[in-house]
Amino acid sequence: MKGPFRILLKLSGEAFGEAGGGFSQERLARIASEISGLSQTEIAIVVGGGNIIRGGKSGWLDRVEADTLGMLATIINAIALRSYLEREGRKVIVQSAIDTEFTSRISPREARSALHDGAIVLFAGGTGSPFVTTDTAAALRAASIDADLLAKGSDIAGVYTADPDLDPEAELLSEITYDDYLEHRYLAMDQVAVEICRENSIPIEVFDFRVPGALARLAAGERVGTRIAG
Repeated sequence: MKGPFRILLKLSGEAFGEAGGGFSQERLARIASEISGLSQTEIAIVVGGGNIIRGGKSGWLDRVEADTLGMLATIINAIALRSYLEREGRKVIVQSAIDTEFTSRISPREARSALHDGAIVLFAGGTGSPFVTTDTAAALRAASIDADLLAKGSDIAGVYTADPDLDPEAELLSEITYDDYLEHRYLAMDQVAVEICRENSIPIEVFDFRVPGALARLAAGERVGTRIAG
């Protein structure tokens, strides 16, 4: 018998605060409130670290060092989010691809068990390797926990035919196939992540997490952004 709807939510670091500006307590409180309200949905989260450092885009560090700092930044974000979620009364575990005294090791088996028991699982540390995006980490974690949907919440409404900041005629797509996404090399989601989801038949929803209630609507079965599927 199929259990509750299971979402792997990928949250960009910018959801926690401005790039390079650390945390916004207001944003953390809002994120925790929206996530904790999904009591009928099993939810795991992969966090980015862009509010602290943009990893390979830092421009002032060796790529390996920059990506290492980026992975550590995701652990900081996960611990901060755990604190806010626990204030909302939710049980939370943090698993990290990088060993620390403050987190557990990545274990899909334990993650699935925790989700089944009503806990929220936070995945940090990316994949534990440089040159790999947190989008790809999200796709890998989604496959490992048998997620029904990978939801990427960022600051864009979905997948556009062109960069809407540069092209006023760019159109927001409501739905697109994995193959079309990869063929056109859209930038809303890492290409490798989309390939992993295609191989594992995991639909992706790219949506604007800043819209109040968007996550709850998504959990209820609504479309709130662009659906990437077969």
